[in-house]
Amino acid sequence: MPTCDRRSVLRASLGAGVYAALEPWARAGVPLAATPRDARPTLGVCSGPERAQLARAAGAAYLEVSCAGWLVPAASEAEFAPKRAALLASSVPPRAANSFLPGSLPSTGPKTDPDALCAYAEVAFRRAAEVGIDTITFGSSASRSIPEGFPLRDAELQFAAVLARLGPLARAHGVTVSVEALQQSETNFLNRVEDAARIEAAVQHENVRLTADIFHMLREDEGAESLRAAGEWVHHVHIAEKAKRTAPGQDGDDFRPYLRALAAIEYTGRVSIECRWSDFERELPLGLATLEEQLGSL
Repeated sequence: MPTCDRRSVLRASLGAGVYAALEPWARAGVPLAATPRDARPTLGVCSGPERAQLARAAGAAYLEVSCAGWLVPAASEAEFAPKRAALLASSVPPRAANSFLPGSLPSTGPKTDPDALCAYAEVAFRRAAEVGIDTITFGSSASRSIPEGFPLRDAELQFAAVLARLGPLARAHGVTVSVEALQQSETNFLNRVEDAARIEAAVQHENVRLTADIFHMLREDEGAESLRAAGEWVHHVHIAEKAKRTAPGQDGDDFRPYLRALAAIEYTGRVSIECRWSDFERELPLGLATLEEQLGSL
């Protein structure tokens, strides 16, 4: 599709207001405001229900599971049934999910199929609601990475158009789609919280928000001020240590600048430890205790 025609289609999909908000590309950004909130974040862990007993003993308040692995949107209802039963029986409730879209459903580039993507997402949202999950993080590096030679501004418009369609689908099931900024080693698109916040501010849908992954922020040398600027768009948080993506407390990383920024925007959402484990039973209690200690010392 010629560039001018592609942009005409995207302008029609997004609506004139969103398209105008995303053009010109060199603009300074949309002002973002914080929404008042009350208390401290809730701490949980990215893990399946097979580790629920250990997570409960460590003090995790919730599980964040793999959408692809546990909600299996491409699978039949019969295949989902035992996973649904396991999630509902978990002694620590699943409340969030990640690993949203597979690479076979690109959200940028010339091979996008928005209808197929939204059909997959609708199943994911419906199944999430059935088991009590209300947040699905949209990291999905393989889906959103921009093919070589494809214009960045067209990819941004495509992605915004996808989010504009996902928002109402998510709302219908009481789910929020939360876009995650990922480091450059994982994707060439939306590497910083400030980039993701700009897209969401343009889309302006209450069920499209942002996951701030402090591990990726550290890897990208993105400071805590981005969290303050993103304000109300920050809906969910992931955390791990910078060097080896270990759980808090292993290398002694000080997360307090980022936790202080979350406190400044009165963030009371969830913070999931998403890391590489060597010994889950030993490392998770230390990780949660480390975060509690750093939160308590702000």
